[in-house]
Amino acid sequence: MSRRDRTTTPTRTPDAPATPAAGGVGPVVSSAHLAETGLPALSEFEFGLILASHAFERWMVRCMAAAGVPDVSALDVLILHTVNHRGRPKKLADICLVLSIEDTHLVSYGVKKLEAAGLVASGRAGKEKTVEITERGRSMCLRYREIRDALLTKPLSATALDGARLSELAAMLRGLSGHYDQAARAAASL
Repeated sequence: MSRRDRTTTPTRTPDAPATPAAGGVGPVVSSAHLAETGLPALSEFEFGLILASHAFERWMVRCMAAAGVPDVSALDVLILHTVNHRGRPKKLADICLVLSIEDTHLVSYGVKKLEAAGLVASGRAGKEKTVEITERGRSMCLRYREIRDALLTKPLSATALDGARLSELAAMLRGLSGHYDQAARAAASL
């Protein structure tokens, strides 16, 4: 094999997709070099996840602004809804656990911003700091829900995507998150 042949012939693993048919574009990925491994569909999934996560973050921030709470981050919105969940005070550690956030400082900062806006209030349960929703915070969460229902839930309900399929996708994402967490732990030990 000549040097030219080695540099122009693509390396293909057994599970990699064949070259697309004439006019085809192949898998839609953001990093083709990552798709050249044994599971190219994972690269397609990751690109979809990147796009979906950014779109979801934009949506949360804009929906909360429309509800009357501008100048919050996507994480602030997640913290607010987590604190509002079931109407019980939450420990900071529990918020981090539920949202799978390792850096407690990020959550602490978000809680301080939400507290300054009058949406949550801090308290104590023994030695631990707790956070609970205020009436204003509950009201903003309800307004968010109304806007979400009008702009997202109802239009999605009119599509072919049904609730059972969404539940399957959610279960798949939760399962994959475990694989990514395990891989992250392994990578940290290298």
